[in-house]
Amino acid sequence: MIEVRDLTLRYSSGKGVFGLDFSIAKGEVMGYLGPNGAGKTTTIRALMGFMRPNIGTCSIGGMDCITCAPIIQKSLGYIPGEINFLDNMRGDEFLQFMQRMRGTKDNTRQKQLLEMFELDPKGKIKKFSKGMKQKLGIVTACMHNPDVLVLDEPTSSLDPLMQNRFIDFILSLKREGKTILMSSHSFDEVERTCDNVLIIKEGRILNRSDVQTLKNTQRRGFVIKPQSIAEAMVVLDASDFEVRQVSQDALEVYVTGERIDRFIKTAARLNIVDLDVKSQSLEDVFMQYYAKERVSHV
Repeated sequence: MIEVRDLTLRYSSGKGVFGLDFSIAKGEVMGYLGPNGAGKTTTIRALMGFMRPNIGTCSIGGMDCITCAPIIQKSLGYIPGEINFLDNMRGDEFLQFMQRMRGTKDNTRQKQLLEMFELDPKGKIKKFSKGMKQKLGIVTACMHNPDVLVLDEPTSSLDPLMQNRFIDFILSLKREGKTILMSSHSFDEVERTCDNVLIIKEGRILNRSDVQTLKNTQRRGFVIKPQSIAEAMVVLDASDFEVRQVSQDALEVYVTGERIDRFIKTAARLNIVDLDVKSQSLEDVFMQYYAKERVSHV
């Protein structure tokens, strides 16, 4: 449904995206991960037909994203990273405007989404909070029930309750067989919704992975307070775990997904006074991949 081939889009500064090559199958939810400035939004702008590549092609539903942009945009679901509305409009007026632009009349999905995200669209958009504008963007992107969605940081201004509600909504779209490309900074969001992920750095894709493999490479940190620091260091070092002392009475142990069971069995041999869990952030996952990439080029 989404196909990118040898895509290069270079800015005058020299930054951009270079040689991107990936495809997303019908019914697949793809996470697009990377720090700010990595090239996620540039890729999405090319897919939306907003920017013409220097080299390469991209298509959605078999249609070229540049030459067929108006047709694609009419049926696509799109949430931009920075949402700009016609602020002098009311929210409900904007939704009607978008319906006319798309030539749709059925309000059923729109009403469901407004209720789901607890949004009253009446009132001037310029008076909406950031969270309300994000909700309006979600409703606008999804109210025509598109088969393909391109989402750039879709939960960036939502509170935790609405973030969870959005994740549940994406899972429902997944069950319906929708095709989704979702840029995100939330590992929890990606882990719960995506089938596969693309990791991008400095405009180049470093890795494509299924989510389970990514979870298995994710390090989890455990802070333990053993009765004997010296004994714990010996036992954990012998089991080849990454261990460091963080205070007079505490150790930090890092374990990858597939070794957690061994860590628990090893820790059971110690007299543990206290234990806390430190999950690895998505930024840590990036740094892990980036470190591997540097090593591979040495």
